Amino acid sequence: MKNTRNNELSDRRSAAAEAKAALLNAYRDAKDKAEPTRLAKQAERQAVAAAREERRAERERLKLEQRAQAQAAEAERQAAAEAAARADIEAREAAEKDRIARVIADEAARKAARDLRYANRKARKS
Repeated sequence: MKNTRNNELSDRRSAAAEAKAALLNAYRDAKDKAEPTRLAKQAERQAVAAAREERRAERERLKLEQRAQAQAAEAERQAAAEAAARADIEAREAAEKDRIARVIADEAARKAARDLRYANRKARKS
């Protein structure tokens, strides 16, 4: 009885090994059958990702264009403000120079009138 084999155990072991092999073969067959579908889905996902990236790049390009337009408008507005300020300063300076010239001319006219009166007085005395 020493070398008697338990046939039930060996039967169960061989049945388990066969079942495992059958599952592995079924998995490989299912994987091979699903390969075209998987490739199609993968290609579709890649196309969607490429379209998404293209839309993102377009949005980024539009943002850059809008930012550039805003900067150009800001620079134009700032240049106009500087030109207006410069024109205002020049107008003030011109008005100041004109006022100074009138004051000098008035002083010269008063001095000339005073000198004329002085000369007339001297002429009457002598």
